[in-house]
Amino acid sequence: MRWSVDALVGVLVVLTAVGLIATGVLREGWSVRPFAASRARAFAQREYARNLQRSADLVIAAARRAADEGEPAIVTVAAVVRTAEERYGYDGVERLHAAAALRRRFEHGRCAADCVTDAYG
Repeated sequence: MRWSVDALVGVLVVLTAVGLIATGVLREGWSVRPFAASRARAFAQREYARNLQRSADLVIAAARRAADEGEPAIVTVAAVVRTAEERYGYDGVERLHAAAALRRRFEHGRCAADCVTDAYG
């Protein structure tokens, strides 16, 4: 049996692909892990703040959809805490952090015209 150049190249491509897949499975994400614990903590803090702001945005949007014509949307800190815990899997979201995120999104989204919140209390 004689091997053609095309068949040989095909076998080499398949073997290379299998080797890369096996390496990826065995390493299990080593390349995405940070090398320094301080970078990991900084990343986790940034992600926590970003997810709290996303939760606040979701709660504001849901409150605006639920409000009737002419009445203000009621946005609570407890709803932001509940959304962050349910959607992003945080165990204990501090009320102060959720209130700060809600205040930032409240001011950024110009919600004073059509929303009411307890984040300032």
